Amino acid sequence: MDECDFLIIGSGPAGQKAAVQGAKAGLNVVLVESEPQVGGMCVHKGTIPSKALRESARRYQSAHRIFKTDTPTELAPLMKNVNRVVDAHDAYISAQLKRNNIQCIRGKAKFLSPHQVEITHPGRGITVVTARFIFIATGSRPRHPPDIEIDHEYVLDSDSILSMNYLPQSMIVLGGGVIACEYASVFLSLGTEVTLVDRFELPLGFLDQDLAENFVAEFESKGGTFVGRQNVRSAKFDGVAAVRLDLQDGTSLQSEKLLVAQGRISAVNGLGIQSTGVNITDLKLIEVNQYCQTNIPHIYAVGDVIGPPSLASSSMEQGRRAACHAIGDEKSALDEAIPIGIFAIPELASVGLTEAAAIAKHGRVLIGYAKFKEVARGLIAGSSEGMLKMIADDSGEYILGVHIVGEGAAELIHLGQMAILNRTQVEMFVEQVFNFPTLAEAYRVAALQIRGQLVSIPKGLKQDDATSGVGGA
Repeated sequence: MDECDFLIIGSGPAGQKAAVQGAKAGLNVVLVESEPQVGGMCVHKGTIPSKALRESARRYQSAHRIFKTDTPTELAPLMKNVNRVVDAHDAYISAQLKRNNIQCIRGKAKFLSPHQVEITHPGRGITVVTARFIFIATGSRPRHPPDIEIDHEYVLDSDSILSMNYLPQSMIVLGGGVIACEYASVFLSLGTEVTLVDRFELPLGFLDQDLAENFVAEFESKGGTFVGRQNVRSAKFDGVAAVRLDLQDGTSLQSEKLLVAQGRISAVNGLGIQSTGVNITDLKLIEVNQYCQTNIPHIYAVGDVIGPPSLASSSMEQGRRAACHAIGDEKSALDEAIPIGIFAIPELASVGLTEAAAIAKHGRVLIGYAKFKEVARGLIAGSSEGMLKMIADDSGEYILGVHIVGEGAAELIHLGQMAILNRTQVEMFVEQVFNFPTLAEAYRVAALQIRGQLVSIPKGLKQDDATSGVGGA
């Protein structure tokens, strides 16, 4: 029987950072992973491959717009870049774990007791490890609706979607969350006829409504179809070459492929958590406090197994902070200003309060908009459909939220994040100099529009003239 200080179950973003933090503190760390490679679903089936495919789709879209290139029919050539990126990231993670003397064990973990974990290896050998601290970082898996059979050939989930050999002519995507919208827009950009079906009026309902509406408008302007306020009655492969989807209102849709992307559920089955006394919610999530510590003090849970925000970025930080707490280096709770980046086409990003949430909390708010078509860089980059929305308190002094749609949104959002975290005044964005031409100028344009609502505009100068122009001045 082996012993260690830290035992981490799962090598995704949360598990990696917990392992590295423990190793850097000089502890004996064991990392258990059931898959052949480290990195978890994030590296091999989720975040990294989907974003790499998006980059290939974006490049194709640009080439098609400029050079009128033919529509691709095979997925394999596009996946070459995806596989290259995945292999490179996998190699980086493996080297990092080795460099920090972290022992990686391949096998399936199961709790025997609060301190003991049994690891069953692929060859059926068994190792029992006793650990001072245990971190559950097993991630999540696609949610499969009970009334839809996922065959991974015609009816796919977000783990099997990239296993297709060719690009289908048509695809229906069920769901309105991040994964559904990312894949729907990517395959649309590659020439597939895509219909996005959701039970809500708009997809991405957790975002500011302006962003959700902008996404739908762009999606439909490129030939996609969004069907909202619809529940599925049945979905079935016809046995020949198509999938038929019947909706509650009697409408029937048909496509070559159906992607079911209706969320993910925590991967806790088979862990034997009942042997530990750790509390599990009705949603099968592990209950934790602000330090990601369960009700059993030496057991922590990080990443998707504890629920929203379920972002790779937040999972990494949860892993690091949980490890710090275990070794006595207590960090403050994660701040609420966690940025969200959605790598659809167009890209979307958000931080802070939405307009609806800001009004509910503060009453009256001031809003500034900056359209990328009013910023020189937006025209140069072909991102004229983009927009930045800044929300401030009713005094126009402090920023409450920033919401961006358009290429580069996930990068631009961090400037808004730092402004919110540091209680930066809106006026700072007016008084500072931004590189020209850049998309970051949009912050100045939006800030000028907010200021314009507080001061009188000189006669003969229209509001639009005061908030736009070269350099946003």
